[in-house]
Amino acid sequence: MSTAAPLSSALDSSVRSPVRVLIVDDSVALGQFLTRIFESVPDIDVVGHALDPYQARDMIKELDPDVLTLDVEMPRMDGLTFLRNLMRLRPMPVVMLSMLTEKGASVTLDALEAGAVDFMVKRSPNDSSCMQVYAAGIVERVRNAAAMTVQPVRDVSVASYAHGVEQGVPEVTACRQRLELTRPVSSRLKSVICVGSSTGGPEALRQMLSSLEAPDCALLFAQHMPERFMPPFAERLDRLSTHEIRIAEQGEPIVAGRGYVAPGDCHLEVGGAPGAPTCLIRDTDKVAGHRPSVDVLFNSASSSLKSSAIGVLLTGMGEDGSQGLKSMHESGALTLIQDQQSSAVWGMPGRAHELGAADAVLPLRKIGPVIGHLMKS
Repeated sequence: MSTAAPLSSALDSSVRSPVRVLIVDDSVALGQFLTRIFESVPDIDVVGHALDPYQARDMIKELDPDVLTLDVEMPRMDGLTFLRNLMRLRPMPVVMLSMLTEKGASVTLDALEAGAVDFMVKRSPNDSSCMQVYAAGIVERVRNAAAMTVQPVRDVSVASYAHGVEQGVPEVTACRQRLELTRPVSSRLKSVICVGSSTGGPEALRQMLSSLEAPDCALLFAQHMPERFMPPFAERLDRLSTHEIRIAEQGEPIVAGRGYVAPGDCHLEVGGAPGAPTCLIRDTDKVAGHRPSVDVLFNSASSSLKSSAIGVLLTGMGEDGSQGLKSMHESGALTLIQDQQSSAVWGMPGRAHELGAADAVLPLRKIGPVIGHLMKS
């Protein structure tokens, strides 16, 4: 059995300026636990530990932290209420800590919609190997959060996004020309829109779906998220969309007007015969550390649907989906990526852009309207 590397060496980094973190949690023990993790790396400084949101408010004013870790359940004011107030008055990167329960999953998704940039399941590892994995995860999330620019969360309405679609005429025109070379999946299904996302994805999907009208198309989603979070996540997407969205099931037909979410801890692929696509669910190995993997979804669409698909790569850390989007592009599919300014993290779409995988780079607010506009053309 191999011996795990020391925590400090496993999490070492060369980031220039230390990230200033304020821990907001009513548990003294958890605060000490997180402090030990953050103090084991050279590029994160813990500037304080607030036991409730009122202390946090005062400490934010005094200490000006770069990132908050925020508990959901706290005395005097719950974390979600505090987060909403914070995003309205002083937007900043927040990493939520939540319990791995049905209620915890729902509240965490509320927090992501309210402006939190990421989340981590709350736990106390008992062995050194588990400690290494958990510590590396929370450190990575805080580092990533520090690099994000957080904007106030606004209400989403179709009308607010529909205005100005034609301001992107050059890109829309190029996309229309691309679509002229494609063919529908079948007489009842015009196209299958495959969407990949990671960090910042829940909020990006909320905005995209709230402005997307494409009744002749089907939607497939691969979002990096733990398994327990997927059912409430799919339910939220369903409420936002004119499509009927649910967790994908093995072998079910992909039909117009429906959306299919990759189950947690499984890959979603496009299978079936030509003109009759179906969902394939696989529990094969993780791809680049991810299951579901966006690359797996996109590569299957490239192979099964070719030019009858549309690929959309949204905000996310890393490179997942970039090679798959390139494959879709080369097979004749229309491919779109979210632009850097509107992305929480321009890792995945940014890499796709470097590879020349995208037909258009669009602000998030234009992606839904542009797709809808093109599907009506």
